[in-house]
Amino acid sequence: MAGVASGLALATTLMAMQVADSMTVRTCPYRVVAADVQQTEVRPDHGFLGIRYVFRDGIAEIDSVLPGTPAEAIHLKPGDHVVSIDGAPIRSANDLQERIYGSTPGAQPSLVVERNGDMATLRPTLSAWPIVSY
Repeated sequence: MAGVASGLALATTLMAMQVADSMTVRTCPYRVVAADVQQTEVRPDHGFLGIRYVFRDGIAEIDSVLPGTPAEAIHLKPGDHVVSIDGAPIRSANDLQERIYGSTPGAQPSLVVERNGDMATLRPTLSAWPIVSY
């Protein structure tokens, strides 16, 4: 039985090598050339709050709060609803993202948050977008 398993492992490895070789051919539709990939500019001059959220049924609901972020500092919690930022209602997923990302580090937007039916106005001090390094 061990011989069969070894044979299958070798065959699988050889097939993977053939697929990889075929993808290096210029006509392969799945081949990505570095020149085809657009660079995304990540700049540290955009505001960062530190939440993950979902937008459903017209409500921006916080899904999670990242540790060590402005959101954690003002005690935002999963389940909180972001109602408005600087008096502008949040009507779409992009509204929340654009208002925070469009701000600068150090800005203190006014967030109206609903938690368990109670409204609160919070003023986080936004930080810069973290730079990820590998």
